[in-house]
Amino acid sequence: MKVLSLLTLAVVAAVRSTAIAGVGVGAAPLPGAEVILDGSRAMLDDKWIYWEGPSFKSAMPIKWKIVDDPVDKGTVVMTDDRAADGGKFGHADIVTKKTYRDFRLHIEFIVMKPRGNSGVYLQNRYEIQIFDGDKTQHGMGAVINETESPYDAYLGIGKWNAYDINFRAARFKDGKLVEKALVSMYFNGKKVHSNVHINQVWGGAGSGIDGGNDGGKGITDVPGGLKLQCEGHDVRFRNAWIKELDIQEPSTDFAE
Repeated sequence: MKVLSLLTLAVVAAVRSTAIAGVGVGAAPLPGAEVILDGSRAMLDDKWIYWEGPSFKSAMPIKWKIVDDPVDKGTVVMTDDRAADGGKFGHADIVTKKTYRDFRLHIEFIVMKPRGNSGVYLQNRYEIQIFDGDKTQHGMGAVINETESPYDAYLGIGKWNAYDINFRAARFKDGKLVEKALVSMYFNGKKVHSNVHINQVWGGAGSGIDGGNDGGKGITDVPGGLKLQCEGHDVRFRNAWIKELDIQEPSTDFAE
């Protein structure tokens, strides 16, 4: 019994030693991270603005609502702006006032109705899709049009989900692109993307920075904010934090 107990403790210790810090629903911010969404109106207004791209149809102040958390205590941010009704992306998307290059991101979302659609845009360029019911390269958890949807990691309607993302921005030399953007991601604690090269911005000029530049392939050496998409669907966000990094080597693997 004693030997078995020691073996059990060793296994538990080994599992804990390989755990990833700050990953999964409810994960607290890592040291040095900045909370950018806490479910309050004050933080929404302080750290976010509308992205006034070529398709923008709303107006400040931000119309998105602060509502009660449908599962836990507290309040959350709801993608709710009539300008985007009917799936009109780019009409009422919000973006952080601060811009970023390399970073570690944690964000939690809940889809309230079937086919609920939104998206998390890294650098206001590259979309990590939120789309209930879609298991394609345009579906839930996909690096849009770059990977398949890791749909099996999705917890479903009415439940909180978490994206944990390591992102390395595209690299340039003498003004020319020499290394594409790189991303790794955990979805609800499950590793679903590992060092995925992102080839372009998808969706046209209304989707984000460089979307209208050479068909989305004309990536520029400009940092961008974190953007959240409004398409007239009831998708809600909470517990978003970001830590700026300087990833020298072309790898976005998480530290264990």
